[in-house]
Amino acid sequence: MKEPFLSALPIIEEIENAGFEAYFVGGSVRDYLLGKKIHDVDIATSAKPAELKTIFPKTVDVGIAHGTIIVIRQGQGFEVTTYRTEAEYKDYRRPESVSFVRHLEEDLKRRDFTMNAIAMDKTGSIVDPFEGQHALKNKVIATVGSADERFQEDALRLMRAIRFVSQLGFRLEMETEKAIEANAHLLLHISVERIMAEMAKMLEGPYKTEAFKILLRSGLYKYLPSLFNKREDILAALDYRISPLNENQIWLLFLYLSQTTSTDRELKKWKLPTKKIKALTRALDYLKLRLLHEWTAYELFKAGRETGVLVETVYETIQHRPVGSAAQRIYGHFDKLVIKARDQLAVTGNDLLVWAGEPGGPWVKELLEEIIKAVLNGDIPNDKQEIRRWVKACGLL
Repeated sequence: MKEPFLSALPIIEEIENAGFEAYFVGGSVRDYLLGKKIHDVDIATSAKPAELKTIFPKTVDVGIAHGTIIVIRQGQGFEVTTYRTEAEYKDYRRPESVSFVRHLEEDLKRRDFTMNAIAMDKTGSIVDPFEGQHALKNKVIATVGSADERFQEDALRLMRAIRFVSQLGFRLEMETEKAIEANAHLLLHISVERIMAEMAKMLEGPYKTEAFKILLRSGLYKYLPSLFNKREDILAALDYRISPLNENQIWLLFLYLSQTTSTDRELKKWKLPTKKIKALTRALDYLKLRLLHEWTAYELFKAGRETGVLVETVYETIQHRPVGSAAQRIYGHFDKLVIKARDQLAVTGNDLLVWAGEPGGPWVKELLEEIIKAVLNGDIPNDKQEIRRWVKACGLL
């Protein structure tokens, strides 16, 4: 056993010393069995929240109504949840109520997929009543029990299933995929924010090509807010090698494929942060320029290095070329720029005001841009006196 399990072992031991059961559960156990990196662990226990509070002196109530508290130990927080069963789901997302139980298997059978319904004790022994290890070995995503019931309980599981395909490269068990198709419309009951959280993880997955194919086959794409909800655009994207692309690069590719004239509107449907919307809109403008010609020094300067990499990677994808060297190429071009930021220019707006002897106005910003272009193009050196002579010779002052 390794970290972060080792740090959490004392929590399990203290719960057991108090006469209760406690196990590691969920994604951390799954990823441990897959040999993947584990970021944090979840603990399930037969102890009820009130009982946990008598065991640990410092706790935080984060979801106590559903049996979850944070136990603080040596400045580190550990999520501990009481075994529970769930009543009927009222809105395809949340149960009407939960009941605390004392048996681990009752807790595990409420979970979404068999690979997530595995528990591990403090010695590393596995409890696997629903053959989750078999699913991991065979790289299959299957629901615990009836797929229809699991998706009707929580429609976000429709997206989670496809997200796991993208992240793990597993295939969907036949009945599970059929149930996604049959219940796809239930995604309309889920908030955009929750769908977005799963979509972001899906777009970062190395097997996103297969995930998009399942979106198409199941018809789930029809119920996404925008951009990814058009069959022809997904088919067009699948003509490219999209697996190496990250989330922002996929967003930019689909903006390009959609030919939308209202980037803001389409991205706002996903409730993306304003900063991200502006960055993607700006990147789309530069992508359109890149499709017309090579980067100019001025365009790359204005775009900035990171936007340049984003645009160049998507450009190479559109050209059906490998994207591996795109970042290095942009970094190389950017490093050769005479100036890489506006404050590296040898003159300022105040210099222009002194030289002109006139009040400020839009002309100052416009002239600074002309000077930057000239310096980047090599028309003049980045020297204050040379710039002043050039400005006067050109009749710009």
